[in-house]
Amino acid sequence: MTIDLHILSPEGTLVKADVSLVSLPGIVSAFTVLPGHAPLVTALVEGDIRYVEAGAEKRLHIREGFVEVRSNQVKVCVEV
Repeated sequence: MTIDLHILSPEGTLVKADVSLVSLPGIVSAFTVLPGHAPLVTALVEGDIRYVEAGAEKRLHIREGFVEVRSNQVKVCVEV
């Protein structure tokens, strides 16, 4: 099972991928989203978004943003 990850910035789409997990720098602390995660909307702080695509870990450094998690979809709007 995978998660449909979309990371968007004012410049356009940065990432569109099927991933096995995504870790995000949440406003309270970092957290990881796995398939089947409960719905969630929260702010993000400066840090790295880590995700695993086809067995390879990838990272994207952000300044801030927001994330919405629902139905195995993670939509992230960020400033990079």
